[in-house]
Amino acid sequence: MSDINIIASTAEESEYVRQQLVAYNATHVSEELRNRYEELNFNIKNEAGEIVAGVLSTLCWNWVELDILWVDSEQRHRGYGSQLLHEVERLAREKSCDFIMLNTFSYQAPEFYKKHGYQLITTIEDAPRGHHHYYFKKDLT
Repeated sequence: MSDINIIASTAEESEYVRQQLVAYNATHVSEELRNRYEELNFNIKNEAGEIVAGVLSTLCWNWVELDILWVDSEQRHRGYGSQLLHEVERLAREKSCDFIMLNTFSYQAPEFYKKHGYQLITTIEDAPRGHHHYYFKKDLT
């Protein structure tokens, strides 16, 4: 076996690898879904124009992946998280998505997502050590 030189990728090289996988995946996805990729990112600002809550999510094929939902610790329990989650769900339904999936940690908000109808799919224990990593899904159809 010849020597293999593994090196850290530049941003451009990383994007190339990503696009190669996207192209490969596209050959296995129906034409109607193939180009369905869209970021759905929103925030809530206070009177001073400062971001106090936000959500980062991605519509991919026939679902939405909710990557980050954050509310400033001083702004919690005002409904901001629920409002952002409902907006993502509304858009997902509007765009004919079948489900939303997300992950959260035991020290974050698993009960919040359960309260909003998300079903626990699986749990990874000790990720990070001493905590649990939860994966949730909510069917929209």
